Amino acid sequence: MSLLIKIDRYLRHTKMSRSQFGRLAINDPRLVTDMMNGRTIGATTAARIERFIDGETA
Repeated sequence: MSLLIKIDRYLRHTKMSRSQFGRLAINDPRLVTDMMNGRTIGATTAARIERFIDGETA
């Protein structure tokens, strides 16, 4: 599953805004919008996002 799909599911489940997610996950409020517009992220950033989602849903 792509990271963007995982983020989208998390946002729908938590009713969290895109900007709030970006701020909390990696301190970047434009993260999700930029990813939707083609921004690519590195492995380290992807791992931080995964850890945030996994930690919040645990």
